[in-house]
Amino acid sequence: MHIISGEEVAIKLESAKAERPQLEHEARVYKSLAGGVGVPYVRWFGTERDYNAMVLDLLGPSLEDLFNFCNRKFSLKTVLLLADQLISRIAYIHNMSVIHRDIKPDNVLMGIGKRGNIVNIIDFGLAKKYRDPRTHSHIPYRENKKLIGTARYASVNTHIGVEQSRRDDLESLGYVILYFCRGSLPWQGLKAATAKQKYDGVMFKKMTTRTEVLCHGLPNEFAIYLNYTRALRFDAKPDYVYLRKIFRDLFIREGFQYDYVFDWTVQTPRGMHRPLSAT
Repeated sequence: MHIISGEEVAIKLESAKAERPQLEHEARVYKSLAGGVGVPYVRWFGTERDYNAMVLDLLGPSLEDLFNFCNRKFSLKTVLLLADQLISRIAYIHNMSVIHRDIKPDNVLMGIGKRGNIVNIIDFGLAKKYRDPRTHSHIPYRENKKLIGTARYASVNTHIGVEQSRRDDLESLGYVILYFCRGSLPWQGLKAATAKQKYDGVMFKKMTTRTEVLCHGLPNEFAIYLNYTRALRFDAKPDYVYLRKIFRDLFIREGFQYDYVFDWTVQTPRGMHRPLSAT
């Protein structure tokens, strides 16, 4: 709790002796994104005793928490409400010259109180600038890069070692959306002796599963979205307005209302205000 304002806050901790400290970098990224809707505000960053500490807005449960609460299936309405906000969040982050590089349900938290319907993106420890903020000069295309992020939601290009750019955040979001629609993805639960073998197995399954199979039984808009993101050039600026329109048109066609009533709204899970976990 903030001792002056009395507000509850989240504190993220990291050992000051960490081999690869990320928290200071993450705090800088948050500050560069300050003022954007759905990006938590960093109140303070510094070192206290044996820890680096970052104090920021307290948020609610993650989408992974809520997915489990809803028996691991979201309705089409909830998925489309989430997709609309998430595309907007990613567009804002990209407009500020940053790519996230680890879009996944655990890194998306709902707000609390009056902001309970706001989708928030967190955990910018792996984020980086993809262009110079002043000149907008794009980072160069590179290969033989290590997989950064979470294999389940990583883009195909990330798997094959290509430097990440804006397209990869959006492709990852596509897999998140499909995960919420389907309950799981075809490359989950693969058995392997080593982490590399598992990553290779995930990559092979991801590359060989056709979009129409991945989106089977879902409205065509999901395949359109995924095909669009996969076809983007490395340095291309995505058409975020078009991507939102794809899902908004589907939302309207289905007769849904923009009332922000999510699947979990009727029965709010108790005790699910989730502080950002320590690392």
